[in-house]
Amino acid sequence: MKIIETLSNKIEEELCDARSYVKMAIEVKDEYPELSRTLYNISTQEMEHMNLLHGEVTQIIKRYRETNGDPPADMMAVYDYLHKKQIEKSLEVKMLQTTYKEA
Repeated sequence: MKIIETLSNKIEEELCDARSYVKMAIEVKDEYPELSRTLYNISTQEMEHMNLLHGEVTQIIKRYRETNGDPPADMMAVYDYLHKKQIEKSLEVKMLQTTYKEA
């Protein structure tokens, strides 16, 4: 389904942005503490966006299953692959956010 591909791309964008903002927050924390807090907050908001989009993808797949049965195996294989990569990136961002809070 095209919508899942589109949402997966958006999820990837949110993760990349969250990572970028938190890395910058860490880099400028000492010199620009207010900017650093703002960047950290934007990073957490990007993660919230990612979670919202992921929830929508999950619901689309659930509704598809209820109506049509299991999605095509090739589609699910691609989704599972992308989902695994997104989980890994999400964990990296969360570790960076923890690093920010502990620094």
